[in-house]
Amino acid sequence: MLWIITQNKKDLVNVKEVRVIDNRIEGVINRSFFVFWNKVLGGYNSNERATEIIKEIYEKLEISNTVTTFSMPEK
Repeated sequence: MLWIITQNKKDLVNVKEVRVIDNRIEGVINRSFFVFWNKVLGGYNSNERATEIIKEIYEKLEISNTVTTFSMPEK
């Protein structure tokens, strides 16, 4: 289970997947056969920075055996 607080610190979201789209990071909250419910978790200056953050999330998930929390960085 992964809980992420959004970049603007206004939403705490339980996400199923996290993905980089251009320079922003989106979390998939739920999905059915053809429909995705997603939310933008943060926007950054570049695709490279967004990819770095995805790697940080992955590293945190790797060391956790249970529930993982992550705060999206401001920059």
